[in-house]
Amino acid sequence: MSALRTLIRPAAGRRVHLSPKETAQRTLLLRLLSLLFQYPDAELAAERPALTKAVNALPPSPANEELVSFTTWFAAQPAEALESHYVEVFDLRRKSSLYLTYYLHGDTRRRGMALLTLAQTYRAAGWSADGGELPDHLPVVLEFAALAGPRTGEAPLRRHRRGLELIHRALSDVRSPYSGLMAALLSLLPPASAADLEAVAKLAAEGPPAEDVGLDPYSGTGFAPPGTFVPPPPAQPTLMPPLTGPMDSEIRR
Repeated sequence: MSALRTLIRPAAGRRVHLSPKETAQRTLLLRLLSLLFQYPDAELAAERPALTKAVNALPPSPANEELVSFTTWFAAQPAEALESHYVEVFDLRRKSSLYLTYYLHGDTRRRGMALLTLAQTYRAAGWSADGGELPDHLPVVLEFAALAGPRTGEAPLRRHRRGLELIHRALSDVRSPYSGLMAALLSLLPPASAADLEAVAKLAAEGPPAEDVGLDPYSGTGFAPPGTFVPPPPAQPTLMPPLTGPMDSEIRR
């Protein structure tokens, strides 16, 4: 069984059975993506050598090539420049916000229900994401994917495939290194269909649905009508714990 299968997206409709080693590699990759998509505060910036080492230990793949390129840039930047770039591309640009339900529902009542459903999905899987962020924030969704496994854990990522594609396009348009990080994530998901690409083009041109009232049950979490939307401030990073078990020996090798 190929060690790269877990890092390469399968053909549409094809089920892939992962070995324990492949599952561990995929889990590590998703955790690294979760960390690297978080706000690069001083604590996360201090972990750059460990993150770079973990990325370099992954087996070769299209996803890992993107991660290596990103962490090379990430490690070389001054901490203040990283923070400024993150705010510019994710907090000040609506087309590259990391709050995924926004792309499906805009600021509408449906978005509030989608957030509630996502939080219930986490609880049903035995996981509480009470870290100060909304449940649709991409690093939170990625962490759940890593913890809950490909079938249940990655379902929210697959559901928001079109939003992720739009974020990738927006990041590519401004030549942000984070576009490579998003490319790595997209390489793990089923390929975009023609309908997906058409929907993304329409979303890019017209924007998500608009409605300026009724965001309960998340009406007090910082949302506002279109034109005044400012994402909530980023939560503190959830830093990767020391690796133990089979992956520890591979990374240290």
